[in-house]
Amino acid sequence: MKENKDCFNNDSKSDDVARISKSGVRPTAVRLLIYRFMKTMTSPVSSIDIEAGLETVDRSTISRTLAAFLDHDIIHSIDDGSGLLKYEVCRGADDHSIHDMHVHFRCKSCGRTICLPATSIPQVILPPGFISENINYVISGLCDLCSVKNVNP
Repeated sequence: MKENKDCFNNDSKSDDVARISKSGVRPTAVRLLIYRFMKTMTSPVSSIDIEAGLETVDRSTISRTLAAFLDHDIIHSIDDGSGLLKYEVCRGADDHSIHDMHVHFRCKSCGRTICLPATSIPQVILPPGFISENINYVISGLCDLCSVKNVNP
C-alpha cells in the first residue's frame, strides 16, 4: 500500500470539506480522515487496508463511511477478484464520472491492484432496454515487479 503525499496538503483540506458537502454527505472529522487517507493512496484500497492505516477508526465506522461515500458517488468500488472490494476516490471534480471506469490490473503474486487509467474499457453494446450502471474490467497476471522475480528466481 503506497501513499501519494501530494494529495494530502493544507490547500486541499477545505476542498475536501467542500467536495464531501457538495455530494450531500456531512463532512465529519472521521469521514474527512478516511477520505484524505484514501486520496493519499496510489492504488485502490480495501476496508482492511483503511483499518490498518487508521488504527483509531473502528471497522463499523469505516464500513458506514464507505457505504455513504459509495451512495453519493464520492468513491467507487472495484471487484478485482481477490474476494475483497477495493475502493478509490472518484477522479471527477464533482462526482463519479466515466473517467472512473478504467481498467485495473491485479497481480496474482503480490495481490496489488493497479489502476490503468490510460487504458479505456472497450465499449459494449447492450441490448435495447438495458442500462449500464457500473463496469468492472480487471486484467490479472504478474505485475512488473513480480514478473522480474519470476524470470530471475
